[in-house]
Amino acid sequence: MKLAFHGADQNVTGSCHLIEALGKKILIDCGLYQGGREMDEENSEPFGFDPAEIDYLLLTHAHLDHCGRIPLLVKRGFTGEIISTAASFELARLVLMDSAKLQEDEARYKSKKASRRGKKETIEPLYDVVNALNSFGFFGRSAYYKMPLTIVEGIQATFINAGHILGSASIDLEVIENSIKHRILFSGDLGYDDRAIIRNPSAPPHVDIVVMETTYGDRNHKTLNPTLDEFYTAISKTIGQGGNVIIPSFALERAQELLYFIREGIEQGRLPHYLPVFLDSPMAISATEIFRRHPECFDKETFKIFSSGNDPLSFQGLRFTKETAESMAINNITGGAVIIAGSGMCTGGRVKHHLKHNLWNAHNSVIFVGYAAQGTLARKIVDGAKSVKIFGEEIPVQAAIYTIGGFSAHADQKVLLDWHRQTGNPKTTFLVHGDKDVMKIFAKKLHNTRVEIPALHQHYKLEDWL
Repeated sequence: MKLAFHGADQNVTGSCHLIEALGKKILIDCGLYQGGREMDEENSEPFGFDPAEIDYLLLTHAHLDHCGRIPLLVKRGFTGEIISTAASFELARLVLMDSAKLQEDEARYKSKKASRRGKKETIEPLYDVVNALNSFGFFGRSAYYKMPLTIVEGIQATFINAGHILGSASIDLEVIENSIKHRILFSGDLGYDDRAIIRNPSAPPHVDIVVMETTYGDRNHKTLNPTLDEFYTAISKTIGQGGNVIIPSFALERAQELLYFIREGIEQGRLPHYLPVFLDSPMAISATEIFRRHPECFDKETFKIFSSGNDPLSFQGLRFTKETAESMAINNITGGAVIIAGSGMCTGGRVKHHLKHNLWNAHNSVIFVGYAAQGTLARKIVDGAKSVKIFGEEIPVQAAIYTIGGFSAHADQKVLLDWHRQTGNPKTTFLVHGDKDVMKIFAKKLHNTRVEIPALHQHYKLEDWL
């Protein structure tokens, strides 16, 4: 058996791992690198393997940094089977179509820019909408939590609820080679107990090798109650002084959690009874509809609300703005509104327009509720930039800036350590999906296992690590 790492190695995005066993090549995730311009170049580089030789792709979940290069994989020759949970497939279709459109838009923008400089150059997108549509045909069997799925004779995969987003899974890969059974567990991205909407993550099995994420391996999150206190206070203070609240949000899970908590805040009297809230993200709106189609993923409290005929993701003042004209009209609102828009890292989407129109006003506020990678507009604002460039214009940062970490969909250090302890005493633990310095901190916390921090495109013969 061989294990190779082709993404999210000593960085936080682009998850892509390859295992070779019994003559088959199985990919775990194929995500997009996200961040600064250097990440754009990283995405267009060779995968480190021949896509045509990949037999199966097992998808842990539908976040872009785990599924975003699937159309490129198909474009470059992949003809195998993609296996995921049903919810992940629905969300992946949404995410990949949105990504393809953004790729096309970016390519057109770069081509026009080159033309203005006198260069007759046509920039090709990483992949386009046709490539994305083609990739959907390779999604095959659906996986169900805790139900072993035979990939081929001798290789079995069990998807385990990871509690990260709707449909997310850790993947327990069992390989029987020369009558010897080996178990390799890929964590995917891990969530934690008592989050809104989705069920708690399931306990992992005892395994021989663990490949695990370390996004927040160096810190612990705030608990939920203080997080909600800060969230409600930030909104109430801003609305009270006549300002707008801008919330850059990821379209999957985070946007739906925010709707859930805003509804709760209104019902509890902690927020104004009629609070105008705009969900200004076509993808988030579509994702919300997908959530409603998968109540089997809900926790008991959310399922109870849903089954009673009420909508846990709706309230009186909520407005969905799908059309561009509707989104532009929001910018005419001078105060008193909450605007939730993508993207969470402010790298694109409608939130950049709302920041341009609101960031300069001291009565307004921006609430960041998720991770901001180095090089992103969100990170610059969070780090205290006095001004930022948006659509070529320098915008002063006068609005109040709140960073509320307790909403993270990622497990923190304590939860990661607890999860790892439940895997028994694996012979080797490979750390991925985290900053290198964070991985080093987390590695020192692990005991009774050999810890390895693989570099990009590094290969391992697993018999040496078992």
